[in-house]
Amino acid sequence: MTRYLLLLILLAIPFNSCEKNNPDNLPDEPVPIELTATQQELVESDNTFGFDIFRLVMQENSDVENVMISPLSISYALSMTLNGANGATRDSMMKALRYYNIDIEDINNSYKDLTDKLMEVDERVLMEIANSVWVEERLRVKQTFMDVLKDYFDAEAYDFSVGDPDIVDIINKWIEDHTHGKIKDMIDPPLPPDIAMLLINAIYFNGKWKYEFDKDNTVDMPFYPEGGSQVDVPMMNQELTAKINATDEFIILELPYGQGNYVMDVVLPDDGYTSADIIPLLNSDDWNTWIEGLRDGDVDLYMPRFKYEFKTELKNVLSAMGMGLAFDPFSADFSNISEQSLFISKVLHQTFIETNEEGTEAAAATVVMIELTSMPSGPVVVRLDKPFIYIIRETSTNCIVFMGKTGNPAV
Repeated sequence: MTRYLLLLILLAIPFNSCEKNNPDNLPDEPVPIELTATQQELVESDNTFGFDIFRLVMQENSDVENVMISPLSISYALSMTLNGANGATRDSMMKALRYYNIDIEDINNSYKDLTDKLMEVDERVLMEIANSVWVEERLRVKQTFMDVLKDYFDAEAYDFSVGDPDIVDIINKWIEDHTHGKIKDMIDPPLPPDIAMLLINAIYFNGKWKYEFDKDNTVDMPFYPEGGSQVDVPMMNQELTAKINATDEFIILELPYGQGNYVMDVVLPDDGYTSADIIPLLNSDDWNTWIEGLRDGDVDLYMPRFKYEFKTELKNVLSAMGMGLAFDPFSADFSNISEQSLFISKVLHQTFIETNEEGTEAAAATVVMIELTSMPSGPVVVRLDKPFIYIIRETSTNCIVFMGKTGNPAV
């Protein structure tokens, strides 16, 4: 078992100090959230989506030391957008979101109920989920679409003009306010001239460890980055009983917040393995098996404090997952939003996390930018100034008579 302290977050507090974190005698064990079969299917789909998109984001950011995404935030923003898609575009988005056995009505109903449960389950964990839709004045949006966003996603609705010089600041302030100041300046000015709509999700999490670390036990210790030189970092330490599971390649350590409904699962590669070796192994089915295998064990835990931000654009990753059609200006079908031609131009994602002796503060925001399809003005210029192929055919039968290539007209 490697002694480097690799990944994510942690837990703890001396066993005899539980009362310090629970002066009001709140529950000290997880409170089960009862899910319908449809809601369970939604969670399984979201988890599958989460592992799949995490692998691709890691591949695309292989040279970045600290990467973090919120699959739930991305799913919220894209599921709102999904309600506006139609035909093959909707099918491609359903595929990318891994919604194989659930329809759009069930998705909407499940999110509506699940959102409240996630935010209310633990009084010692602050979990906030907010959605908004911003409609540019040129867009003739269908009221049925706006009603779905309000009724099922509790989305705040705003009208704006792309010509408003303050609009980017206004939208960025909404994101900053709903992430408690942790996600700032997410959208760079100016907005695209053909912008029609923005669909935004924001998530904020602030959880205190069920067992906090004693700051007096935090000392500088070495940390060994993959492919880099040793660095000294503040390393927290405590002995605790925690749920743990070991495979041939890594261990999983579960570190609870509050009453234990929210936890951080730390995945630490074993000797001879790196995080790059582990990431391809992560998938929803195996993850469920590994989590079911967690058992209580005595742990002497060393964990670094850490704090960082991450920002990325998800168009390439989501296209690779099957929803490229939604980004195609001339093929995308968002006719459930408007009769005007629309396509997704960008999906922005930004996250923040800080972990210390008290707990974890994290935030995420996802912005889906939808633009009007603008037709090119004037004639299309075609220059046959490089080798080209030609075909001569009969049009009523499409029978091809000749095919050829002109590689050098001067010969």
